[in-house]
Amino acid sequence: MSLSKTTAASETAVALPAPAVANRHLAITAVYFAVFVALGLTSASLGPTLLGLAERTGSALGQIGFLFTARSLGYLFGSLLGGRMYDRMAGNLVMGGMLLGVACMLALIPFSTLLWMLTIVLLVIGLCEGMVDVGGNTMLVWVYQEKVGPYMNGMHFFFGVGALLSPLVVVLVAQLGGAATAGAGIPWTYWTLAILVAPVALSVMRLPSPVAPHAAEGSATARADNRLVFLLALIFFLVVGAEVGIAGWIHTYAFETGVASIATAAYLTSAFWGALTVGRLLSIPLAMRLRPRFILLSDILGCIASICVIIIWPT
Repeated sequence: MSLSKTTAASETAVALPAPAVANRHLAITAVYFAVFVALGLTSASLGPTLLGLAERTGSALGQIGFLFTARSLGYLFGSLLGGRMYDRMAGNLVMGGMLLGVACMLALIPFSTLLWMLTIVLLVIGLCEGMVDVGGNTMLVWVYQEKVGPYMNGMHFFFGVGALLSPLVVVLVAQLGGAATAGAGIPWTYWTLAILVAPVALSVMRLPSPVAPHAAEGSATARADNRLVFLLALIFFLVVGAEVGIAGWIHTYAFETGVASIATAAYLTSAFWGALTVGRLLSIPLAMRLRPRFILLSDILGCIASICVIIIWPT
């Protein structure tokens, strides 16, 4: 076990009064919620700025679209590496460091005027985002254990809040800066996002890190249903892929088809994330009354129906 992890464990080993524990948990939860607002801000920023990035790098849409692949690839590797790092190091230092890395990469985007440079920056952003995502979900479970349900829903709700606000920030910064073209608004847009994210990263690093709870001796471990795990993985593969695809391309699609202006298309992206956030809120009471199988089936059918509507009526 590393020194940083041992130090975190020794801190939590000290008996604290119940109010002190509750206050510590509240502080950690509030900061984690802020982390996911920041994560939402960064995750939803690429779609509304895609045309501007294409203009600044002199790239066609088919070329600039590779940025989504680069960021997703980084996200995948970050998710895989994150588990090992959070097991071996103080979690809040890791998560804060990765979020600070996101802020630094956001600040570098305006200087990346070549497509290959921008691709590397987005790859690193995805890597850091994946590790932040894994850390938030894992350590919140460490804090609340079997009572994590409402807090987990709350954390992902705040991701939706950040994603909803991101396109609005893009439009507001461009309007305040008097940007004549989509590319002209890129520098201050990403510098503003970096300024918003950096303080949250520093706040995380100041907090004590949660430690993984140890299973009680003799406790039985439930055997995983491999078929169920496979089906859930398949559902996430399809639904998250559709979510990221629509959120990333709806701005460009609306503008290129003449449905909306640059600013209005950003509002459309914000509306998509807003609807997703409302759906997460509605899922809380629905989960208390309906069976998970029914909810999942209804959601999948709803997604398919919505995509069919877009295909049938493209404008």
